[in-house]
Amino acid sequence: MTSVPENIEPQPTTAETRAVTRTHRVRRRRTLIASFTVGALALGVGSAVGVSQAHKTVTLDVDGETRSVGTFAGDVDGLLDEQGVDLGERDVVAPSTAAALRDGSDIVVRTGKQVDVEVDGKESSTWINAADANEALNLLSQRGSEVRLVASRSADRAALPLDVHAGEDVAVVADDEIEVVDGSDELDAVLGAADVEIDSDDIVTVTDAATAGVKAKKLPEGVEMPDVAAVVERLEVERVEKTKKIERDVKVVQDDGRYEDLDRKVKKKGRDGVRTIVREVTTIDGEKVSSEKISSEVTKKPKTRVLVQGTKERPEPEPEPAPEPATSSSSSSSSSGSSSSGSSSSGSSYSGSNRSIGQQMAAERGWTGSQWTCLESLWTKESNWSHTASNPSSGAYGIPQALPGGKMSSHGGDWQTNPATQIAWGLDYIAGRYGTPCGAWSHSQANNWY
Repeated sequence: MTSVPENIEPQPTTAETRAVTRTHRVRRRRTLIASFTVGALALGVGSAVGVSQAHKTVTLDVDGETRSVGTFAGDVDGLLDEQGVDLGERDVVAPSTAAALRDGSDIVVRTGKQVDVEVDGKESSTWINAADANEALNLLSQRGSEVRLVASRSADRAALPLDVHAGEDVAVVADDEIEVVDGSDELDAVLGAADVEIDSDDIVTVTDAATAGVKAKKLPEGVEMPDVAAVVERLEVERVEKTKKIERDVKVVQDDGRYEDLDRKVKKKGRDGVRTIVREVTTIDGEKVSSEKISSEVTKKPKTRVLVQGTKERPEPEPEPAPEPATSSSSSSSSSGSSSSGSSSSGSSYSGSNRSIGQQMAAERGWTGSQWTCLESLWTKESNWSHTASNPSSGAYGIPQALPGGKMSSHGGDWQTNPATQIAWGLDYIAGRYGTPCGAWSHSQANNWY
């Protein structure tokens, strides 16, 4: 076939098998007088001569394999028929099959090959008439600044329908290393010569050495800069799992049997939930090129935190009875309704009921209003404000139910009988551990101890 086909069409029937009898094989490329017509190779044609039956010697180049042929054929078609070279639908020949032969003629045949091409990052399939990858890259160079031939993959093999660079060395770039080997073979053999192994996920391309990042200073001393490079990119696909916290909701319920000035009580602690996200992450030579979300599901459901808010209004406290004259520095009272007197380790004197002494001492710390209400509720629960209250099972003692009671001796040797000493110790304990009476009362409500 003498016409030059367009190179972007549906796949044609493959070229017929060519049985070429070689008289001798020359490992060199015939110089092509080439140009593109509609993206395909057009080969230069010498001037035609008349058909002659005289014996003549011509040079036949089939895909870079050249040989000298003696023939009596009068035209190119006769020579090809004589040599068993059958032209396929995508093949081109120069000069044309009708051109006359003369002694010394050069006849060049290029079979059509379908290749996958990446041009400036966009991949497509095209037909090309070239002897090897180097020639194909030269023909395709007008399409973009970066042109790569993409190898087809089968398990651990990489293939192109043409040799890499006949008669020349090529660079093999893989794993941040560069090996220079003979390119006069198929791509898979060239990789093998460089001891480069590939797996089914790796991307293998052939491009010019400059595009592949090959520089002369990276090559061994004395090695010339090659024109072509085979590049192996290690592609890895990994599923990455990450978790994300789902904040729990908070629900407040009202309780008309609970005083409104009390802190909210925890009825249910609740918990945060967990969402698990799976992404498919693709890397090439260790650099992430894509991340696709595969799934996103709740793997642990959140549970709502429930708080109780009191709505009951607290009545005004009844006025304290007038204190009776003190008869001693200690008190024999054993309940919150008894009158007591005492002094703290600071030397201050207090009189009245244990609860009244506690209110006076709390007020000195600024714990009035809701803070006093919390303290009053806490120690009513613990001891009913009795300075002789004792827990027979734990050994806790006194108004604050110190455990053990002997801890209160740090505030006075009369800790067993003096309510002021016990209260002073209890207030210091609350301040040091919880900050305020309401902090202690909240903890007591949630845990039944403070």
